[in-house]
Amino acid sequence: MLLQIKDLVVAYGQIDALHGISLNVEQGQIVAIIGANGAGKTTLLNAISGVLPVKSGSIIFDGKPLPGSVHGIVQHGITQVPEGRKIFAGLSVEENLVMGGFSTSKAKSKENIDRMFSLFPILKERRRQQAGTLSGGEQQMLAIARGMMAEPRLLLLDEPSLGLAPIIVKQVFSLIAQIREMGYTIVLVEQNAQQAMRLSDHTYVLENGCIRIDGTSEEMLANKDVIEAYLGEKQE
Repeated sequence: MLLQIKDLVVAYGQIDALHGISLNVEQGQIVAIIGANGAGKTTLLNAISGVLPVKSGSIIFDGKPLPGSVHGIVQHGITQVPEGRKIFAGLSVEENLVMGGFSTSKAKSKENIDRMFSLFPILKERRRQQAGTLSGGEQQMLAIARGMMAEPRLLLLDEPSLGLAPIIVKQVFSLIAQIREMGYTIVLVEQNAQQAMRLSDHTYVLENGCIRIDGTSEEMLANKDVIEAYLGEKQE
């Protein structure tokens, strides 16, 4: 098991946002986290990546507790691609990638940039372009590529399809499938529940900071309650 979370509680001040979350992610899987806005999905990713402190419970990665700092967690092999992309708009595409590879050697960073340009040809075409002038889809590709520059073993993707046109959403999900085929393990938080479940191996449904239900994504796609609540299809 690559990632094991047990009885995780995360709070904002005196208010608990996650209430005893437990989940597992196996090496090579895509695990989807779905739920309504405010369910705690981003909070969960922020706890894993060290952005938010853990009140209680445990996060075990590759058999060991995570270090206490964001930098240490990145070095440990976990990278988060945040909601809203949050690229460095004033820097060039290539400079954004260099920033993503800060934890690797200069030679390894150059090698990884070449890999990213191979995986994302449009970014190679735009390498000197200011990142803030890219289209929404190109910015999302850059955000994912920047996250991959640190050579993570676990990639946390927070709402990668948010705000994108349908045709671009298809491209992004196709890209995520390709990344998994390269050997990456992915935790995918996504409002587009159907796409997320079709792409993933296992799905957890978060509701009010708790896991309401989980199972294989195939099971979730056939679950009446999940279909009605998250796919908008009324079942007789």
